[in-house]
Amino acid sequence: MLTVTGLKRLHLSVSFDLQDGECVALQGPSGVGKTLLLRSIADLDPSEGTVKLDETLRELMPAPAWRKRVTYLAAEPGWWSDTVQEHFTNWDDALPLVERLGLPADCGPWPIQRLSTGERQRLGLVRALMLRSRVLLLDEPTSALDSASAAAVESLIAERVANGTSVIWSTHDNAQARRVGSRIFLMGPHGAIEENRP
Repeated sequence: MLTVTGLKRLHLSVSFDLQDGECVALQGPSGVGKTLLLRSIADLDPSEGTVKLDETLRELMPAPAWRKRVTYLAAEPGWWSDTVQEHFTNWDDALPLVERLGLPADCGPWPIQRLSTGERQRLGLVRALMLRSRVLLLDEPTSALDSASAAAVESLIAERVANGTSVIWSTHDNAQARRVGSRIFLMGPHGAIEENRP
């Protein structure tokens, strides 16, 4: 279980528990702090408060080890090498997920510049899923996708949730929030969240 208690970052101030195998949809207008919250939980930005995974404090774990367990996926994932497959420790292992998300098996040698925003978004998700994290923090992972690609992402994440992965899924799509979330967190302009049932 992920436990967040009194997490403060700029205007944010939130507390909640995320059970194993639970997906919570995070909603709110642009600029209220959804990305700030996800990045703070992943220890990518400094924050106050307590974040624990199975009673282990985030501070007691080296940051890279924490981020392999509690993985943040940006809406626009970063790229640092020239080709797609250079971003994966084992491209062959990644291929089933790549194809599942509607990308061709031969996209490994493609230059990153060739990719559309939606292709980069799906490949970023594959990269995150390869870590087999306990918690996935997804920042609008389908914002650049058509409905078929978005449905493939939802299906894949639902399988991970069924196998015990916990997910916080930020989305502006109300229908998607109701589909993917067992709970909905609404973030207001003052950085607090209130819970709604879908």
